[in-house]
Amino acid sequence: MPIDPYILLLLGTVGLAALFPARGTAADVASGASTAAIAFLFFLYGVRLSTREALDGLRHWRLHVTVLACTFVVFPVLGLAARGLVPVLLTHPLYQGLLFLTLVPSTIQSSIAFTSIARGNVPAAICAGSFSSLVGIVLTPLLAALLLGGDGAGFSTDSLVKIVLQLLVPFLAGQLLRPWIGGFVTRHKKVLGLVDRASILLVVYTAFSEGMVQGIWHQVSPARLAGLLAVEAAVLAVMLVLTWYGAKALRFGREDRIAIQFAGSKKSLASGLPMASVLFGAHASLAVLPLMLFHQMQLMVCAVIAKRRARDPREVAPPAAPDAGSRTAVGSGPRSR
Repeated sequence: MPIDPYILLLLGTVGLAALFPARGTAADVASGASTAAIAFLFFLYGVRLSTREALDGLRHWRLHVTVLACTFVVFPVLGLAARGLVPVLLTHPLYQGLLFLTLVPSTIQSSIAFTSIARGNVPAAICAGSFSSLVGIVLTPLLAALLLGGDGAGFSTDSLVKIVLQLLVPFLAGQLLRPWIGGFVTRHKKVLGLVDRASILLVVYTAFSEGMVQGIWHQVSPARLAGLLAVEAAVLAVMLVLTWYGAKALRFGREDRIAIQFAGSKKSLASGLPMASVLFGAHASLAVLPLMLFHQMQLMVCAVIAKRRARDPREVAPPAAPDAGSRTAVGSGPRSR
């Protein structure tokens, strides 16, 4: 089972923040750089998303509605149900992070990769991930304000203004400038991909530095982390079962069911980390911990499932028309004679 090297970098960044947290002027500089990095990330998201491809994908609307329902309805319901585990398995801050992770949009890259390995509907996975990311830019903050607003997460009018300025405005600017700079971004996607990841590492360092300075890590014990992992494993298992057998009940074919399972059961670390930094501020470190753990768990489990799906026997096509025609010709022979 694979361990994402980027997870190791994230863990290394957390360790760096624990040993050398930014304080004073350095904290102000890191915070300003993190804010700029988040805006730049969502600007790039806007440039990369092809509006034409998204509109073309609307032809498969039943699949996309199913994935969106899994991502923004079923997942949050499971997150709300987990509230009953506080304080037995989860602390209140860890529960907030768990609930936030259920509100995050689906992934794009890993959903496509696993769908391809399993011989599923890759174009549908591309469109489903793109739609989820697009909808999540607006819906994730709104759901967080609704479900976490009265839960001590610090949501206010200022928070909503920050969401608009740091997430939505850069994304719309990227969409508007796509006709002019979209080609440049596509040609340099590898370099800009490194910029993406470096920006997220900066966001993680800033969030965990603030957590270290405020001493919030004293609230987490190994037993609590074990409880969080158990709850996340249960959530992932439920979603994998629901997306596969639910899609079967809705009469989707095998290739579509594979796309639904991988796009509807996963959560995006790339989108979730910047959003958490904007939404939770100084408390973002504990809020993103459940998402980081879930991200690695979903990669490991879905890699195994994708390889098993790839070994499934291919669906047998119905008999071809020429065979039927030949049977008719044989049957009509005696009558012709």
